[in-house]
Amino acid sequence: MSVSPAPAGRAALLVLADGRFPAGGHAHSGGAEAAVKAGRIRDARDLAVFCRGRLHTTGLTAAALAAAVAGGMDPLELDEAADARTPSPALRATGRRLGRQLMRAARAIWPGPELEALAAARPRGAHQPVVLGLTARSAGLTPEDAAYCAVYETVSGPTTAVVRLLGLDPFEATAVLARLAPDLDTVADRAAGYARRAAHEGTGALPAASAPLLDITAEAHAAWPVRLFAS
Repeated sequence: MSVSPAPAGRAALLVLADGRFPAGGHAHSGGAEAAVKAGRIRDARDLAVFCRGRLHTTGLTAAALAAAVAGGMDPLELDEAADARTPSPALRATGRRLGRQLMRAARAIWPGPELEALAAARPRGAHQPVVLGLTARSAGLTPEDAAYCAVYETVSGPTTAVVRLLGLDPFEATAVLARLAPDLDTVADRAAGYARRAAHEGTGALPAASAPLLDITAEAHAAWPVRLFAS
C-alpha cells in the first residue's frame, strides 16, 4: 500500500458526506421503502427506531470497513471481508453497484494511484464502504473521518427516502438525524477502534454486526415489479 496523500483539510469530509455528492445514493432507500410498505415506518418516531437499529448493526460494520481502508489496509482483502459480511445477494449487488458509482466520482474528484488500482482490480465495483474508505484516503481524510461519513450515510439515506415515501415533514426528518448525533459519535468511534485493532490482527477483528430483517426485506424488495427506489 502506498503512502497516504497529504491532508487536504477536514472540509473534504463535508464534500464527501454531502447528499448531493454524485455517487448515486439518492436512488437507494437503505431498506426504508420495504419498511414503509410493511408498516414498520409510519412516522418520525418509527423512522428514528429504524435508523438507530440500522446504525448500530450494518452501519457499524460499514464504518469499520471504511475506516480500515482509510487507515491503509489492503482494499482487496477488505472487499472480501465486506462480501462475507453481506449475506443478501441483493445487498451484495447493491453494494457493488454503489461502489462502482462512487468510484467514478472519486476518480474524477480526488484521483490517485490507489483508486486506479482498485478500479482495475474490481471493474464491476468493489463494495461501497471499501470505496468510501479509499476515497477518504485519497482526499487526505483520516480513518475517523471515513467512519463518520459511513455512519452518516447509514441514516441520512433512509431519512431522505422516507420524506419522499411518506411525505414526512422535512423538519421532522432532520430532527431525527439531529437527535441521533450521540449515536453517530458512538458508532463512529467504535468503528475507528475496530479498524485500529484490525490493522494488527487482520480482518477477523472487524465487526460483523447484521440486521437479518434488512437482508430478508432486501430480497423481497428486489423482486418488486414496481418500486420507487433501487434498494
